[in-house]
Amino acid sequence: MKEYQTATVPDAPETPPARKIIHIDMDAFYASVEQRDNPELRGKPVAVGGSTGRGVVAAASYEARQFGVRSAMPSVTAKRRCPELIFVRARFDVYRAVSNQIRAIFRDYTDLVEPLSLDEAYLDVTRCRKLPTATAIAEEIRARINEATGLTASAGVSYNKFIAKIASDQNKPDGICVVTPKQGAAFVARLPVRRFHGVGPATEAKMQRLGIETGADLAAQSLEFLAAHFGKSAGYFHGAARGIDNRAVRPNRERKSLGAERTYFEDLHDRDAMIARLEEIADTVWERAEKSQSFGRTVTLKLRYADFDTPTRARSLDRPVASRDELLATGIALLDTLIPDERGVRLLGLTMSGFGEPEIAVDSEDEAAQLGLAF
Repeated sequence: MKEYQTATVPDAPETPPARKIIHIDMDAFYASVEQRDNPELRGKPVAVGGSTGRGVVAAASYEARQFGVRSAMPSVTAKRRCPELIFVRARFDVYRAVSNQIRAIFRDYTDLVEPLSLDEAYLDVTRCRKLPTATAIAEEIRARINEATGLTASAGVSYNKFIAKIASDQNKPDGICVVTPKQGAAFVARLPVRRFHGVGPATEAKMQRLGIETGADLAAQSLEFLAAHFGKSAGYFHGAARGIDNRAVRPNRERKSLGAERTYFEDLHDRDAMIARLEEIADTVWERAEKSQSFGRTVTLKLRYADFDTPTRARSLDRPVASRDELLATGIALLDTLIPDERGVRLLGLTMSGFGEPEIAVDSEDEAAQLGLAF
């Protein structure tokens, strides 16, 4: 396991109330599992996903990433960038089993574990007394993951979720980055705005038009200015730019919905063609549901006609959706309530909701601040 590095940023004069938050992110998880289980794939560019037609890369090994191959990239594009790319089919049952091994390790240190997907999670170790510092806890967790699974993980250690997640990506693969409360504001100040959660290409372009390129530029803006240009996101941007994020680590974080939709260049008129497209969408939604282990009770179909009229139809079950086929069948039943229609269909979407997980209360910031924190 390679030497870890810690963040080296100047101290800031003010420190926000501190917790000890670790973000663990497995390195190229799906692809690394495949390379672990098949020695012939080690050291080679590997992509997990479909290799033909409209296949999409679900994960790419670091060897493949050197060629610009990324997750969510169309497989044909990935193959063009890396002609030697080896495609393997996803084995979600194996990934789930490995994920369960990893989560069992997490719970040896804290009950406050918030999984984001099979391969990453937040841990609040503020009250953990197994080791003296959060850094030592993160190092031990990474070592135990490697020993138990043969895989590597990267970690970000900080006083809030926003910075911990960004830090976990700083020294990948197989690295660790520590950002203390005194370092937080300076660490965020030099980040490009695209690293902020919620800043996609459109928001980044808008910020750049406003002269906002970095965290420091964002911190220079008033809350009123941000509200005028970014609406409800203003408060989040205002706090994050100053290294502030008071969100709790929620062991049973409630997911509101999970879905996918597609817009078509040519309007669809034939029912069979619509069902074929709905099958592709159901595949995507179910893959995301399996990855996050989130299965809702309510299925919603979204449809947009050629004149941009956009009705939705929903159906709720008395239990979570059991399979991809049940998701698709429910979607087709809802589709049949909206077609045939002479206008033609330009967009289809499927969403699952009604996950029904209770939220768990956690310790307050004031309580955490009194515990004598060391990073």
